[in-house]
Amino acid sequence: MSKADKIFVDMCRDIIDKGWADDECEVRPRWEDGTPAHTIKKFGVVNRYNLAEEFPILTLRPTYLKSAIDEILWIWQKKSNNIKDLNSHIWDSWADEKGSIGKAYGYQMGVKHNYPEGEFDQVDRVLFDLKNNPYSRRIMTNIYVHQDLHEMNLYPCAYSMTFNVTGNKLNAILNQRSQDVLAANNWNVCQYAILTHMFAQVSGLKVGEFVHVIADAHIYDRHVPVIEEMIKRPQFDAPKLIINKEIKNFYDFTVDDFVLENYQKNEQIKNIPIAI
Repeated sequence: MSKADKIFVDMCRDIIDKGWADDECEVRPRWEDGTPAHTIKKFGVVNRYNLAEEFPILTLRPTYLKSAIDEILWIWQKKSNNIKDLNSHIWDSWADEKGSIGKAYGYQMGVKHNYPEGEFDQVDRVLFDLKNNPYSRRIMTNIYVHQDLHEMNLYPCAYSMTFNVTGNKLNAILNQRSQDVLAANNWNVCQYAILTHMFAQVSGLKVGEFVHVIADAHIYDRHVPVIEEMIKRPQFDAPKLIINKEIKNFYDFTVDDFVLENYQKNEQIKNIPIAI
């Protein structure tokens, strides 16, 4: 069975059974009808995925991998902060009339800085180090830039990546300040697992571990019954991820360079309410 499914089920069970509920607190998020969106949460959730063993996509319900990859390329490859460069509509609620989400996400990835080796943005600095100094303990990105927060339409949730090469394997840690577990957990896991695969391939490395650190992992009140039903579903073996091995430059990857082979999954859960 998929190890990603087991990790997800164990995390959800732990949050629901042992988490802290904010029912008595004033909360910022609201449902579409204006009702406060309360949560039950756990602090400091850490999930580990061995990318050499399997690709960590859920079979409990489908994760739309191509859309997830499109978003990660929008941020890391296009370095865009405009939803017109994105094929999905997941960012529409945070965009202004011109399509901008402000100085957030892709904008921060594209800001250049001077180093002894030259001028790099954050993505190109990672790519440079993985090829030229792979055993550095300083291969990191950070888009939670305090002086620009007031110009971001949404503060970054997944804000920092740390890359670490051990032997010939690329490991990665994603730090996330907050996560809506039902709506975004496996979406983010798949995105940053794919990113690790891409960086490994263009750097001549194999993939190792992907570690996901979530400061505030929460399940919204209206999501609890959905989660309870979902984690009782049948679980299937993980599919095989096929990547176009001809790609040697990170900026040449497209969504069509990734295929899932034998992806068995349960039906999609439709009309999940999203708190804003």
